[in-house]
Amino acid sequence: MKFELIDKVIELEADRIVAVKNVTSAEEYLADHFPSFPVLPGVMMLETLVQAARILLQKSHDTGDMPLIMAEARNIRYGNMVKPGQTLSVEVTCKGEKDGKWQMVGTGKVDGSVAVQGKFALAPMNATASTSTSA
Repeated sequence: MKFELIDKVIELEADRIVAVKNVTSAEEYLADHFPSFPVLPGVMMLETLVQAARILLQKSHDTGDMPLIMAEARNIRYGNMVKPGQTLSVEVTCKGEKDGKWQMVGTGKVDGSVAVQGKFALAPMNATASTSTSA
């Protein structure tokens, strides 16, 4: 199952992107989260940051169609809830590449208040598989 969460890119610079996700009541995952009080799940807020970061890297860092996955997530914090009819505006900055991973910082806001923020890293899918260890 694949969710395309970015509705529009607002700004795109060499190391920074601003994009939006318009949350509608038609989102299938809202039916269960929560039936009487639908809100965008935290993991989907984080995925919106990740998808914006992928667009940034594809357009500004020439990663092309290389599959990039989240290799690390640090200090992820959640604030305001995002409800149907609201827009999650995300800003992601690339802080550079370290050990084969692009280091990102992102913030998502709704109505000017922070909904999600944190640091994360993206890496090519095959690179993370080769660095994992077995027990």
